[in-house]
Amino acid sequence: MKKKILIIVTNFLIVLIIVVLYALYRFNYIPHKKYTNEDFNIKTYISKTDKDNDGIDDQTDILNNVRNYIKTNPKYKSKYYATGYPNDEYGVCTDVVAFGLKDAGYYLMKLVNEDIHNNREKYNIETVDKNIDFRRVRNLDIYFRNNHIVLTTDLSQIKEWQGGDIIVFKDHIGIISDKRNKKGIPLLIHHANPLQVNYEEDVLELYGQDYIIGHYRIS
Repeated sequence: MKKKILIIVTNFLIVLIIVVLYALYRFNYIPHKKYTNEDFNIKTYISKTDKDNDGIDDQTDILNNVRNYIKTNPKYKSKYYATGYPNDEYGVCTDVVAFGLKDAGYYLMKLVNEDIHNNREKYNIETVDKNIDFRRVRNLDIYFRNNHIVLTTDLSQIKEWQGGDIIVFKDHIGIISDKRNKKGIPLLIHHANPLQVNYEEDVLELYGQDYIIGHYRIS
C-alpha cells in the first residue's frame, strides 16, 4: 500500500513539475532560444533616412535606442509628468516607443501634439494635453497611421516584420525585436506590467493575431 501511494505521489510531482516548467516557458520566465534574420534568409531592412544625422539609419537607431532604454530596467508605473517624458525610474509601454524614437530624432510629444491639432476629428480628444497625449496607445496608433508606413499585421508574413518596427495592440504597444523564435516570428521588446521579468519576449503568438491592430515603420 505504501509503495502504491509513493508511486502516485511521485507521478503527481513529475506531472506538476512538467506543468510548472511549461508555464514558466510559455510565459517567458524561462527565456526562449533566439534566431536571427539570417536563419530564415530574411534581408535586414535598412532605412534610407537618418533623421538625427548621427550616421545611423532610423531603423537601426530606433532598435539600438530601445535596447539602451530597457537596460535602465524601468519599473512599471503609470504616472503623469509635467516634462512629458518620464524623468525617473518608472515607465509604461508607450515610453519604450517614445524613448526609442526620441533618440533617433523623432520627438513624439511634439509630433503627436501637432497631429492632434491638425486632425482633431480623428483623435476625438476633449482636452488636449501634450504631456500625456503621446503616452496613450490609441493616440499613437492614430499618429503612426496618419504619418508613417503602414504594414501588414499578419504574423505569418515573417519577412514583413523587422527589428525597429512598431506594433500596436488593442491596449498595448511595443517595438519589434531583431530576434525571432523558431518559426521566424519576431520577439517583442515591451513593458507590459510590474511582474514582467524580461523586456524582450516571445509573446506575439501568445497574444494572438486578433490582439494586433497596427504595424508601422518610421521611414
